[in-house]
Amino acid sequence: MQIFSYQHNFLFLAALLAGTINSVAGGGSFISFSALLFTGVNPIAANATTNTAMWLGTAASAGGYRAEMAGKKKQLLVFALVGIAGGILGALLLLVTSAKFFTHLIPYLLLCATLLFNFSSKITKILQSHLPKWDEQKHPIALLVVQFVISIYGGFFGAGMGILMLAVLSVTELGNIHTMNAFKSFLGLCINGVAIIPFMLAGLILWHQLVIMACGAILGGYLGAVYAQKLDPAIVKRIVVFLGYTMSAFFFLRG
Repeated sequence: MQIFSYQHNFLFLAALLAGTINSVAGGGSFISFSALLFTGVNPIAANATTNTAMWLGTAASAGGYRAEMAGKKKQLLVFALVGIAGGILGALLLLVTSAKFFTHLIPYLLLCATLLFNFSSKITKILQSHLPKWDEQKHPIALLVVQFVISIYGGFFGAGMGILMLAVLSVTELGNIHTMNAFKSFLGLCINGVAIIPFMLAGLILWHQLVIMACGAILGGYLGAVYAQKLDPAIVKRIVVFLGYTMSAFFFLRG
């Protein structure tokens, strides 16, 4: 029983840290996903469980974004529909992926997500220079196609998805970073929310671990929101990047 108690504490603390980091800088899924792997959980079940736990943590604090999205319902609806379609497709792709193949993908997925996180500003500039602008008169298909691909990635794995969505939203007329963050959070809820349904039907979610990690993620999200002004996002980002590279190297060596 003592071993299970240590595991419970470890998962709760990992989710607490992940929820806090997500509310300040993003990238918390690195920690919660790896924590489940370290406890011996099947990698596909770990991915489904951590996505669900982080989704619950985000949903708990989503109400505060309503004011930022006022007057932007048309754009939000279009992006949400694209995100829902991509999220379901990504989740279905995960379901047909073998555990052995997904295990081989883990270090590459972690490294890819870490690189996205580390070079997010450069990625944003690249997308801004190549994607057509979205405004009230023009709704470029290319922009929605990119969002669809990001949503597929989000349903399949998810770490780093928010960074990509912010880069896409930066070429819209939203302008305000707070509004873009509100859109990103809501779209993340849509994408990961619909992905949970196939995961539940396939029996991939580990409910015992989920309850423990959801409690940690919700508390972490709350603490992060309360103390966000006292934390330097740049420092948090460097910590996340360090952890991402470290975990990528660990799984490359283990694999």
